[in-house]
Amino acid sequence: MKHIALAAFTLALPAAAHGATTLETVKDRGRLICGASQGTVGFGAPDSDGTWRGLDIDTCRAVAVAVFGDKDTVDFVPLSGQQRIPALQTGEIDILPRTLTWTLQRDANGIDFTSPNYYEFTGFMLPKAMGIERVEDMAGAAVCVQTGSTTEVVVADVSDKLDLDLQPVVFDNTSATRQAFFSGRCDALITDAAALASVRATQAENPDDYVIFPATDYMDALTPAVRHGDNQWKDIVTWSIEAMKSAELLGITSQNIDTFEGSTDPRIRRFLGIDPGNGTALGLQDDFAANIIREVGNYAEVFDRNVGKDSSLKLERGANALYKDGGLMFPLTFQ
Repeated sequence: MKHIALAAFTLALPAAAHGATTLETVKDRGRLICGASQGTVGFGAPDSDGTWRGLDIDTCRAVAVAVFGDKDTVDFVPLSGQQRIPALQTGEIDILPRTLTWTLQRDANGIDFTSPNYYEFTGFMLPKAMGIERVEDMAGAAVCVQTGSTTEVVVADVSDKLDLDLQPVVFDNTSATRQAFFSGRCDALITDAAALASVRATQAENPDDYVIFPATDYMDALTPAVRHGDNQWKDIVTWSIEAMKSAELLGITSQNIDTFEGSTDPRIRRFLGIDPGNGTALGLQDDFAANIIREVGNYAEVFDRNVGKDSSLKLERGANALYKDGGLMFPLTFQ
């Protein structure tokens, strides 16, 4: 789906202003509006045909399935780091899954976080020719940073903690930040490590010429967000994400889901909507979770095709594996 201008979505504001819930507004419009990155392959970027693809994109498609039963009833708006949260707060988009780190300050200022869809550390990428492979050796380095992101804080924190005198070079959009790095204006580029892997694989003339390493010892929870104050919509987005995680735990995929229709396992029957109640509690069809898996897949399928073994990035599951496999993904209970 090709992106469309941000200004077009101000038409959604009067409905919200007159007391309509987000679900009512989305249904009246007939489309879900989702914030997206300005082009990070694997997470959110249009392909050669203009179709948006990525892990964050599939998160939005899962919500579209929950509401409409159709993964294609969603439009994507590319947003810079500065634009993304205001666009959500003002009602220009309905959900923001754009590699957004869950922080206290953001949580306390007009947005609500739902359920993490990716865990990652913040990283630095530098040319291998510099001979630097750890943050402690980056004294005096110039760092390309996108404003409006948590990476601004990370650069300052790391610089102060290790007395590195890092020199941030700040840009207001993703494209300018990356172009500046590859043109040599900065020694390093900072963002989520998976996004760095994407940039290296898709934008570097020779990916092997660059090294990526952690900026800190801390892992971040990248978590789709919604506007504060609409609990029903927050629940819908949360449980759409949880549906993909839970399906993986239950062994349900887009390919085998029909074989579970005769299951006598109460948890599986509730998940599929055979035993009613869960969808109704959210204002959705009881089979919303089953529909998500049929159209989008479980979390493992989404991960593998976008950033994992079936993608160009070939990232390991790592922290994004289920808890039973040593990761941090802990599906909630459909009951």
